[in-house]
This record gives sequence, structure tokens and C-alpha cells, in this order.
Amino acid sequence: MSEAKPGTPEKITSAEYIRANFEPSERIAVLLRNAERCESLQRISTAEKIAANPFQNWLRYKNTKEGFDIYVGMNTLKPISFRRTKDDILAIRHLYVDLDHHGSASLAMIEKSTLVPPPNYVLNTSPDKFQAIWRVNDMELREAEDLLHAMAREFDADKAATDAARVLRVPGFLNKKYQQDFLVSARFQTDQLYYLRDFKLRAESVELGHRNIHSAPRKAGLSGTGPTSQSERDWAYVKNALANGVDPEELIRQLAHSRAADKSDPQYYARLTVSKAVADIQPHSAGTPNNSEAGNHRGRN
Repeated sequence: MSEAKPGTPEKITSAEYIRANFEPSERIAVLLRNAERCESLQRISTAEKIAANPFQNWLRYKNTKEGFDIYVGMNTLKPISFRRTKDDILAIRHLYVDLDHHGSASLAMIEKSTLVPPPNYVLNTSPDKFQAIWRVNDMELREAEDLLHAMAREFDADKAATDAARVLRVPGFLNKKYQQDFLVSARFQTDQLYYLRDFKLRAESVELGHRNIHSAPRKAGLSGTGPTSQSERDWAYVKNALANGVDPEELIRQLAHSRAADKSDPQYYARLTVSKAVADIQPHSAGTPNNSEAGNHRGRN
């Protein structure tokens, strides 16, 4: 892999990103998806060919002119494979979380956490949505997926993005999912290569005889069975974020933004939820945002 250099998000191109994350001869999958036309295209080739100008020019045309979103599989494929399934994976090259819910707050939790090392890259995929990516080595598929599930639980990430054959967005291309196009950008943070021992999360393997992964206690507000409703999920997430030191006012802003579509007064709902969570964790603390209001309107969703 080529040596990546720290820089602003705008300086990391698609080709640079591919070269930094894969060896030239490694085979990877690129997926193109046009949601409006219900059309998908997949191409599997070496990282060297995918990063080369002809392929990149074709991707840019499909993205800007024909409205296709561009994704890449983050783990390498076997030499004889022309599909992208778990059985086709040759080697685990990355772990990742898709922060599509309370994105900034979840990212702040990752940055403060002692359970995971700093991500190699953070992709900004749309307003307040991020993908954090770790380069890894010497990790089995089951170990990787155990960690993907554990990180999704810990940081309130997309539970669907816990498959080793998952594709993620590529920096330098437009996100065509929304009414207004959004340029996907990447922030490079470190070129460190990580191993299983660098992740301290509690990962519950479904297989016996598996290599032990370091355990860590669950954070406040998260039960073993997990929340069932969206409000319960918000409550568990807010308590977890507060326990990790995320600022309450930032949580209020993020929660109000995420529930704007389904709450008549999302700002009220967000402040009430965060206030109650602060009071629940620190019942005698001062400075709770609108704590009296939370006590007067307990239970409103």
C-alpha cells in the first residue's frame, strides 16, 4: 500500500484512497448503484487497475452524469472469485462503523474511547453522517465480524454494516442519495496498522474455541437485550454518550436533528431526553440543561 499523508479532506482523491488501503495486486469489488433506476453494477479487479485513470474516469462519468453512487468492498477477494460474499473474502483488511444516527456525537464517542484505537480514516458521507475505518491485519473473518457487531452496539452505529463483505462509500464521489448532491470526503488520521489486541471491546463470539477478545463493561443505559423502540434507543444512546463524556448540549443538537422528521417539537424532545438522562446519571448534579422542565413533563415523547 502506498504511504498516506495527513491532509485536509479535499486532498484525498478516490485513487489515493484505494492505493493507501490496498496492495496493487489485491482484488477488490466496486459497486455502482442508481437508486432511482433500481440498477446496480459490480466490477471486481485489482486495486491497481481500479485506481488507474481509465477506471477512475469511468467511475466519475457514472457518478456525475448517470447518477450512480460509488462504493468499494473493504476486504480483499480470492483470485478465482467474481462475487462479493463472505465465502469469497481472502483477507480481512478493514474494520468500520457506519455512523448514520447521531453522527457527530457517535464520532466524538469514538475519539474519546479507550476501547478502540484512533481510526485511520473518517469519511463524511452526508450531512452529520460518517464512516470510521480501521486498517487491520492478521484477523479472521469471525473475529472481524464479532468486533463489527460490538462496535456498532458501543457507538450506536448502523447494525446492518456489520458484514465483512460490506461496501462503503468512496471519497471524491458525490452521494446521490439525497435531493442535493453531497461530496464524500475523507480525513486521514493515522497510517497505523492494527491487530486484534488493539481493540478492547467485549465481543461475544457465536463460535466456541474462538480466540478470546478483551472484555469491557457495558456502558450505562445499555441492557443486554437492547432497546426496542426508537425512544428507548435514543434514551440508551444518550446515557451511553454522557457516560463517555459527550457534551449534553451537543447531544441535544444531534438528537433534535435526527428526530426532526417524526417529532412535532424535536428541540423539546431532545432537551427533555438529555435532561432526564443527566439527572438519572447524576441525580444531585447542578447545571443540568432545563432540568426543571424535564421533571415537569416526564414521559412526553
